[in-house]
Amino acid sequence: MKLTVKPLKQKDAGRGLAAVDRAAMDELDLENGDYIVIDGGEGRAIARVWPGYPDDQGRDVIRVDGQLRSEAQVGIDDNVTVEKAEVSPAQSVTVALPQNLRIRGNVGPYVRDKLSGQAITQGQTIPFSLGFGPFSGGSGQRIPLKVADTSPDGTVIVAENTEITISEKPAEEIVSDAGGGSGATTPSVTYEDIGGLDRELEQVREMIELPMRHPELFQQLGIEPPKGVLLHGPPGTGKTLIAKAVANEIDAHFETISGPEIMSKYYGESEEQLREMFDEAEENEPAIVFIDEIDSIAPKRDDTSGDVERRVVAQLLSLMDGLEERGQVTVIAATNRVDAIDPALRRGGRFDREIEIGVPDKEGRKEILQVHTRGMPLADDIDLDQYAENTHGFVGSDIESLAKESAMNALRRIRPELDLDEEEIDAEVLESMQVTRDDVKNALKGIEPSALREVFVEVPDVTWESVGGLEDTKERLRETVQWPLDYPEVFEAMDMNAAKGVMMYGPPGTGKTLLAKAVANEAQSNFISIKGPELLNKFVGESEKGVREVFSKARENAPTVIFFDEIDSIAGERGRNMGDSGVGERVVSQLLTELDGLEELEDVVVIATSNRPDLIDSALLRPGRLDRHVHVPVPDEDAREAIFEVHTRDKPLADDIDLADLARRTKGYVGADIEAVTREAAMAATREFIESVDPEDIDGSVGNVRIDESHFEHALSEVTASVTEETRERYDEIQDRFDSGEPAEDREVGRTFQ
Repeated sequence: MKLTVKPLKQKDAGRGLAAVDRAAMDELDLENGDYIVIDGGEGRAIARVWPGYPDDQGRDVIRVDGQLRSEAQVGIDDNVTVEKAEVSPAQSVTVALPQNLRIRGNVGPYVRDKLSGQAITQGQTIPFSLGFGPFSGGSGQRIPLKVADTSPDGTVIVAENTEITISEKPAEEIVSDAGGGSGATTPSVTYEDIGGLDRELEQVREMIELPMRHPELFQQLGIEPPKGVLLHGPPGTGKTLIAKAVANEIDAHFETISGPEIMSKYYGESEEQLREMFDEAEENEPAIVFIDEIDSIAPKRDDTSGDVERRVVAQLLSLMDGLEERGQVTVIAATNRVDAIDPALRRGGRFDREIEIGVPDKEGRKEILQVHTRGMPLADDIDLDQYAENTHGFVGSDIESLAKESAMNALRRIRPELDLDEEEIDAEVLESMQVTRDDVKNALKGIEPSALREVFVEVPDVTWESVGGLEDTKERLRETVQWPLDYPEVFEAMDMNAAKGVMMYGPPGTGKTLLAKAVANEAQSNFISIKGPELLNKFVGESEKGVREVFSKARENAPTVIFFDEIDSIAGERGRNMGDSGVGERVVSQLLTELDGLEELEDVVVIATSNRPDLIDSALLRPGRLDRHVHVPVPDEDAREAIFEVHTRDKPLADDIDLADLARRTKGYVGADIEAVTREAAMAATREFIESVDPEDIDGSVGNVRIDESHFEHALSEVTASVTEETRERYDEIQDRFDSGEPAEDREVGRTFQ
């Protein structure tokens, strides 16, 4: 029966499976777990049948991974003949490990478990994972395990009672003895090693595979096939990986140009090296020329002072679109600074298509996690969906680091059992290795999204429980920040956009910054913290650029909370301050356009705090920008009691301490004052204890220390309320003005605090 080859899903790759359409299975009289021969004309492969995915129903497709495609010597969308295979279970199999891998003990059962159910042939090389860490050979490049001998001969199935023995000869020698076995090499990167980029991969294949396989389609249409693809996006998203996979999957000559290595100090030599690369590609067409980091050799000619760079750009332009025919040579270029490339390259006929390889979404992150944990012995309690949800802003390389670091944590756990002086590792220790939930949790702490490294990112560990009182304020923040991220479908049904920003104002010390951290934590989003003055720069245009970059990073890594602390320091009323060369006004203008410009803010919320809201430019406070104004008031008695509970939660209090009484006696105290009171009381108790006990007795009697009434009396005499009744009334007055919607021009700037 003829079926069309398609790639396998990432999580199923590397297991010798072929996902066959159910209708085709019925026609071939196949059951789940049967074996089939896939004949591609020039090569054959044997695979175990697996029911096809629901999307493939009735499409006559067979999905196999890169290893099986390589053995059958077919590409994606090729047709193959499929028939049922009669294969017997193996009585014994001898496998050879690479020379550099030394394992002591019986590793046979471990290999048998990993290969169980797979069809294998003598001479075949199987990419194999021995767990992780130093034994896995790196992500995506698993250990090449060589099948040295099978009994009976021919293709056999590894069963539960198959005896696996490890050859004394290393795999490298077996290759020369066996003469290469099936002759098919194992591709290092296949389409199944790329997660979360299905749409982008499809575009690249359409541009490159179609013209190479079926040039007659383009001749019939009377058009030239596309000649260049520019892949751009943040670092680590998989641009170079796509180029590698395409080179492996397509039977085409592949030339790689790494930008800086063609640069030479001799006049004309850089251009000559570039010409030689293209000549080599033309001689071996169909060919692909891949230029990595193209911005390093083809920058904007207006911006560069070097003569060499200009000549290299000119040479590249003429090679890509000169008088000479280029033939079947396709150019793929990758860069993470697309705006730095000379604009002459970015037109039709040179780079016909620009494909953005963006930061993966939740589904994409899950696929990438499946790729990198494919060969790992994961504990049963690891839920990849949960980690996919909690890794906002992570690109492919970050997720690879996460998987690698989790494995290293597991390795550190069993390291005391390893005798590192021995030349060989014990096989039993290998089998006992497992990556647990704690390993992944600890790895997550040390990895931050690479797209956010240039800006200060903090993942707050403050929860709502850390904030005493302020229930109304918390509720308003939940509605504004959390709900749009947690319930997007409700906002869609109501045809309602989420609020762009929140302005929190109130006296110093009431907990504005703490609330911002808590809401970012609860919303499970990235958190970019900006201290106002750090954006200001002495060079013209740099301050505004800083604002632009912050919002750009936030968009790339959404959902993100951008937190501007003390925003009045950078967003003062325009037209008042004439002494700063206008930088403040330009920063305000930039903020206004970012918040409410032509570019939409998707899943990005701005939270700003200030204790001088009367100084902030009124244009920032209108609806559509910082449209929610939340007053964080001086806490009342109940709130003060809740704050005392938060700050004394883990302190050793005496039984006679009455927090309600302390709350009554601290009128006018804000959260920061109450924290200072509890700290001072604890310090008084500590001082009293240390002065009354001999140093050698401290360890034995430290459990008896208690903070009693007298210590709090002392603390209250030391710490006074930082907010007066007059200040409180002024903030209430500002709240009334905001709530009444009084026009900005009617407010007397600064009058409240005169």
